[in-house]
Amino acid sequence: MLDFRIHTFLTACETMNFTRAADELHITQPAVSQHIKYLEKYYGAKLFTQDGKKLLLTDAGRLLYEKMNLLKNDELKLVESLGEPANMPQTISFGVTMTIGEYAIADPISRYLAAHPKTDVKIHFANTSDLLSSLEQGVIDFALVEGYFPKEQYDSMVWQSVDFIAVCSAQHTFSKEPRYLKDLFNERILIREPGSGTRNILERNLAIHGYDVSHFTHYLQIENMHSIIQLLLLDCGITFLYKAAVKRELEEGTIREIKLRDFSMKHDFAFLWQKESIFSERIQKICSELI
Repeated sequence: MLDFRIHTFLTACETMNFTRAADELHITQPAVSQHIKYLEKYYGAKLFTQDGKKLLLTDAGRLLYEKMNLLKNDELKLVESLGEPANMPQTISFGVTMTIGEYAIADPISRYLAAHPKTDVKIHFANTSDLLSSLEQGVIDFALVEGYFPKEQYDSMVWQSVDFIAVCSAQHTFSKEPRYLKDLFNERILIREPGSGTRNILERNLAIHGYDVSHFTHYLQIENMHSIIQLLLLDCGITFLYKAAVKRELEEGTIREIKLRDFSMKHDFAFLWQKESIFSERIQKICSELI
């Protein structure tokens, strides 16, 4: 059981305001300050600094937050597990990015449920950045993401490595068949929203060549991969996405890959969960079975 002063500290970290933390905890603001001072004396380190009216975490404060937040999340899961009757079904809660959720997760989940028919599963759909936030808050047990994440902060396991390609409608005509990235800049690009894994991967790979999304003459931003594919089929532009997302359309010949001499890449879909969690072994086992 976490000390009540740790709960005060975690709330202060989440609000970054002692007054708001006091309101959420239904205590006084001086009590919050007292709890923080106690922890600073106990750990022998300053936990917060002030920049004008802005409250900031020190390096020591950030480290304490990461470790104590992990303990808080593990404790909540432990309380839930210990309180469940032995015959209650196991519940798994995890998150997936939109592309994986729409095009890649159904088969592994169906196989897992066939092997564990008494298991209940909650699947949350969000972009990579939101899933990382859900992990930190303990909303989900683990995530399956396509985007980049700080690997040193999480335990992870590669699910599969997939091709990331440029595509257009089979009916699309170019004034001149493109051979390089720059040959596509006169096209309208269909892109996901900032924060999505697909958008992040595209931006990083454009940057390698000294380009960015603004080099394209026009764009259409959409928060749904299925809609992007439908617009692609209607020849509304070109896009970059995972080959797995348009596997059927490529086979049917309604979408074609744009072969570029300076763009060829694979990217990992990866499971990740909070580093050093007491549930790491259980999560790793589940992820291994999904693979």
